[in-house]
Amino acid sequence: MTGGGAGRGEGDGKRPPIIVVLGVSGSGKTTFGQAIAVGLGLTFVEGDDFHPAANIAKMTSGHALDDADRAPWLRALSDRIRRSAEAREGLVVACSALKRAYRDEFREAGGPPLRYLYLALDRATARDRVSRRTGHFMPARLVDSQFETLEPLEPDEPGLTLDATAALPANLARVRAAVEHCAERPGH
Repeated sequence: MTGGGAGRGEGDGKRPPIIVVLGVSGSGKTTFGQAIAVGLGLTFVEGDDFHPAANIAKMTSGHALDDADRAPWLRALSDRIRRSAEAREGLVVACSALKRAYRDEFREAGGPPLRYLYLALDRATARDRVSRRTGHFMPARLVDSQFETLEPLEPDEPGLTLDATAALPANLARVRAAVEHCAERPGH
């Protein structure tokens, strides 16, 4: 499934997966993404780390990002995904990826091994989780703006929609089964 050591496909013809864990703030992207990366032996990348300082400051002050604000973040993450695809390195990225256009850019960068995991949850649960979180720049008052921007996965996008309130082990089992199924069907 992940090929040889450290999530690389080493001469076996298989390409390790590139998985983008997406959803609104509070959906559990980082927790879930780290667990997937550990479970599958892949590299983990936190999408928030790719935001320019101006974006962090804007969100911290309670202002939602627009497409112009997101452009450098999107380019930087796409470049990271592209480098992993070219190196045949398995990767898990946790990031909002709220719009189809952003996901299309990631898909172009990552190619066929890229898959999405959309962690779906309702506004009230997201607001509650974000309001209880400490040490993060995203204020709970911006959760509604994320739902306004959100374009859930469409049927033609490769991936799964998971209940973000479900038990982590159950969701991880679903993901592992899906990744193994894809590994058995190269190019899918």
